[in-house]
Amino acid sequence: MAHTPASPSTNDDASETPAVGKGRATPTRAQQEAARRRPLVANTKEAKAAARAELNERRARAQAGMAAGEDKYLPPRDKGPQRRWVRDYVDAGWHPAEFVMAVMVLVILASLAPANLAIAYYAYLVMMAYLLISVGGMILLGLRVKRKAAEKFGKERMEKGLGWYAAMRALQMRFMRLPKPQVKRGQYPA
Repeated sequence: MAHTPASPSTNDDASETPAVGKGRATPTRAQQEAARRRPLVANTKEAKAAARAELNERRARAQAGMAAGEDKYLPPRDKGPQRRWVRDYVDAGWHPAEFVMAVMVLVILASLAPANLAIAYYAYLVMMAYLLISVGGMILLGLRVKRKAAEKFGKERMEKGLGWYAAMRALQMRFMRLPKPQVKRGQYPA
């Protein structure tokens, strides 16, 4: 006796049932690899020019932010309210240490005078005396900054190295300091 296969049911509800599967054919391995393939290095001139322009824009923005003293762009050495206060305190005053480079240039020029060795000798003595005055001023500035920072921020919350930070900032000529001075001379912070 032969069995006939059961005929599929002609149910009208079959069209309402959701389709099983993802609704598309599975791509072959070759198709998947071809879709993933792209050049290792984009060698189009336009892509390189766009990347270079974007990098230059980011650098310019970061340099402007650092010069303006924005915390986001500052290196860790310069971040924080205490460091900002020290920068403002140093930038508000006149310090003999900021003119050391100018004095050294004058001494070099005086030592090049061919006829008179006495001028070079006295110029050298003046430079040594000025260096001593500058170092003394840096030491006094560091001590004064530490004392005033302890009064303002509290001795237990004061960061380490504020005196050294102030002395090294005072050693730089005002127009070369980074971040740029945010206060005028004489405007000491509260």
